[in-house]
Amino acid sequence: MKIYADGMHYAALNAAVRQSDENIEIFGCVGQRYLGAGLEDKQIVIHGTPGNALGAYLNGAELTVEGNVQEATGDTMNGGVIEVHGSAGDATGYAMRGGKIFIEGDVGYRCGIHMKAYLNHRPAIVIGGRAGSFLGEYQAGGTLIVLGGHADGKPVVGNFCGTGMHGGEILLRCDTLDAALPAQVKAERMEGPGSEEAVSLVKEWCARFGKDETPYLTAAYYRLTPNAENPYRQMYTPN
Repeated sequence: MKIYADGMHYAALNAAVRQSDENIEIFGCVGQRYLGAGLEDKQIVIHGTPGNALGAYLNGAELTVEGNVQEATGDTMNGGVIEVHGSAGDATGYAMRGGKIFIEGDVGYRCGIHMKAYLNHRPAIVIGGRAGSFLGEYQAGGTLIVLGGHADGKPVVGNFCGTGMHGGEILLRCDTLDAALPAQVKAERMEGPGSEEAVSLVKEWCARFGKDETPYLTAAYYRLTPNAENPYRQMYTPN
């Protein structure tokens, strides 16, 4: 089913998406919010720039965006896939609990804030370019991967990476770690992405965006994890 969304109110567009029993292709999307919110079993291809909270509470559907996305993409999503052939705004994957987000370009501030994992629900975000400040803030689980394919000369990640992090992992593809890390974060240099799960995520990102795997699988990475010997003390009340 094709929907031409130019000039369409976001509520009407969302109603049309929910009422359709078919997979959907949306043309002329300009800032309509909440697209795909809570969907379980559809495939949606979006041409244009969807508004805030694309795929919020996503529960198994697959969303592909042929363009950029705005803030809070994948907010509290439980499952499914969001694939963005462009860049993403702030708070991508906020409180994400499952599923995968693949970004071809950059992300803004506070990507992966409050990400968490439970049993076999392990959320993942793979970013092709760079990430802004506060990446993985208060991260409690899941995997964040930043591949550093940007060309603007800036560090792969902004300031305050991993602030309050107490679970999960962050992988940064870079030769040197330019960002100052909080004392509660431990950095380990590796050749390649590391675990089988991380390798699989990088391979999937490459396949989705038509990239050669080799430079992404053989490069140096820094793996960031919470420092168990120096935990984030503001999470605990004093004795």
